[in-house]
Amino acid sequence: MDDIDPFERSDALAQAIITVVAHPLFDDSDRLVVSDLLCSLALEHAHSTRLLLSQGLLPSALVVHRAQFEAVVRAMWTLYAASDGQVEKLATELTVDSEQGAKNLPSLSLMMEALAKKAPANAYTPLHDFKTNNWPALNSYAHAGIHPVVRHLEGYPVPLILGVLGNCNGMMVVTTMQSAVLTGIPNLQRQVLDVAALFEDVLGPEKVIV
Repeated sequence: MDDIDPFERSDALAQAIITVVAHPLFDDSDRLVVSDLLCSLALEHAHSTRLLLSQGLLPSALVVHRAQFEAVVRAMWTLYAASDGQVEKLATELTVDSEQGAKNLPSLSLMMEALAKKAPANAYTPLHDFKTNNWPALNSYAHAGIHPVVRHLEGYPVPLILGVLGNCNGMMVVTTMQSAVLTGIPNLQRQVLDVAALFEDVLGPEKVIV
């Protein structure tokens, strides 16, 4: 496996699991449509993170990786915990007023608290574990804290780059698991996991980013 490009493997994983969940939504309700859009956004962030990592741009990759995680959280929150009124704020036309209304949505921490109560355990647990292990470092990278400053000076170790790549891929699997739910197709999540099992060499665990 040493001579296999981990970025090529990651791209292959992305293509494979996205193909699995390429089905219409169960219905066209705002709740499902918004959740699906957020999943799509998270997958776009995952692609961008991989591209940035492949170019050695670790600090920028981690800023996008943080956005990837937040999009996944919001996708699940929209499906399992948001009120109808909160969903409506995300499903409306973009205007100055709707922008202001969306600012009043819960913070990520509050969304996580709501998911802990309302989401299935297998959906919430990977989000909780990822946030516990990585959130302080991701915030540091997003706000030009000590992590990016020191790494920018000293360089980016290969194990760190590969660890972030594994985290990105793992969160991508979580995202497609959510996408599978939105189709309403029985056992589609199992198909996602079966495909992901073929790419264990480029998946987490969700390690602390340092």
